[in-house]
Amino acid sequence: MPLRTGAAPSLRRSLLRRLAAPFSLLAIASGLIAFGLALQYTERVVDRSLSDLATAIAQEVHVSGDRADETVPSLAEAMFSDPVEQLVYRVTDGQIELAGDPDLPLEGIDVRRMDRATLFDATFEGNSVRVAQVLAPRVNGRPLVIEVGQRFGRRYRLAAEFLSAIMLPLVILLLVGSIIVWRVVNQQLGPLGALADSLNKQTHTSLEQVDETFVPVEIRPLTSAVNGLLERLKLALDAQRKFIADAAHQLRTPMTAIKLHAEQAVHARDEIAQRAAVNELRASADRAVRLSNQLLSLARAEPGEQTKRFVRVDLAALAFETGAEWVPRAIARHVDLGFSDNGDPIERNHGEPLIVSGNPVLLSEMIANLIDNAIKYVPPHRYNDGRITISVSRFGTAVDAPLAELVVEDNGPGVPAPLRVDLFKRFFRGDGHGELEGGAGLGLAIVRDIVVLHGGTIHYENSAGGGSRFVVRLPLAAAPAA
Repeated sequence: MPLRTGAAPSLRRSLLRRLAAPFSLLAIASGLIAFGLALQYTERVVDRSLSDLATAIAQEVHVSGDRADETVPSLAEAMFSDPVEQLVYRVTDGQIELAGDPDLPLEGIDVRRMDRATLFDATFEGNSVRVAQVLAPRVNGRPLVIEVGQRFGRRYRLAAEFLSAIMLPLVILLLVGSIIVWRVVNQQLGPLGALADSLNKQTHTSLEQVDETFVPVEIRPLTSAVNGLLERLKLALDAQRKFIADAAHQLRTPMTAIKLHAEQAVHARDEIAQRAAVNELRASADRAVRLSNQLLSLARAEPGEQTKRFVRVDLAALAFETGAEWVPRAIARHVDLGFSDNGDPIERNHGEPLIVSGNPVLLSEMIANLIDNAIKYVPPHRYNDGRITISVSRFGTAVDAPLAELVVEDNGPGVPAPLRVDLFKRFFRGDGHGELEGGAGLGLAIVRDIVVLHGGTIHYENSAGGGSRFVVRLPLAAAPAA
């Protein structure tokens, strides 16, 4: 798969970019809402102002009585002369214009009532105006119609002033909020930087766990996964270092022996001495090869990808086949190697094979090591005096989880009680037994690792005749689905 050469995505930029869009929309929506509220508020203020002005003239008409035709024009002129307000007005009785502009319309659209005034929109001199109209009855004569109008431009300017007064704090608030968001994002991403620094400090010799004390809950799954990976790497590296150290230590002895015997063969003065040195050289080479094979078996038995390659294995048939391969060597040592019932292992459990889930190569290696260990430690006897018996049967009840039990039993000297604690440790040999066979103390350690890999157990017992009895129990595989 080709490597991506583009710039790596930034979580910080992505968060800020995703937050910027909602903030921008919020600012635009707030501005529109603020402008609408300001315009609505200004409209009410203008309507109230126009209504109050028209009502004030109507009250003056009521107070003036018969002198209204004289006092009202001068009062209106004084009230509406401010050019800033852009007010227009009209005072008429329907026939005579008393004051103001006679072209100001007497009716319009968007009519509404406010107290005594009637408000509507109209057009005056090509501009839209808002007009407040009030009727002022007189004692003698027709009622006066009082109108006060103001152009819409004035209303928009007032709305803009209100909007600026409202938006200025809102803009400041948005700026402060953006700064707060920037700092919060940086602070919340801080644990990731600390996590990266902690991981950068790790070396192949110190794979320490990441401190999760101040890690947020949302990042805990990531740090937990990293810690799990570090723990697995540490275990693998420790096992590798231990394996390399043990292998180097154990291979040193046979390699030294090979070198010494080779020098003896080179410097031998007669043919007999040379032949003896060559035989010793061959025996040392055989021990080195056997040790190398055992070390490789031990490495294969380490947990890892093995469990993914497990298949269904008939343990009884496998034990029978593996045992048959060791019969010639047992005969050469004058040892009787056989099964407890001397029958077909497939028929041993009433026609039901003992199926386990596992690696057939490793399981065969486990059985072979148990047989090899028994052959080594059973002293040579007259023919058929030494015995090794292999048996495979079902163990457990219907209530318990069913297990397959493999037993390898001999009539050798057994294992003394003080040595049984270290029986399955690597490179352990009890009382020097087996040295004639070049034992390295790895056979039972390999057996234990293979049994553990397959989810089983192994333990040692004294047999009835005083020899050794190794009992392996493995879980039976579930029946395949129909």
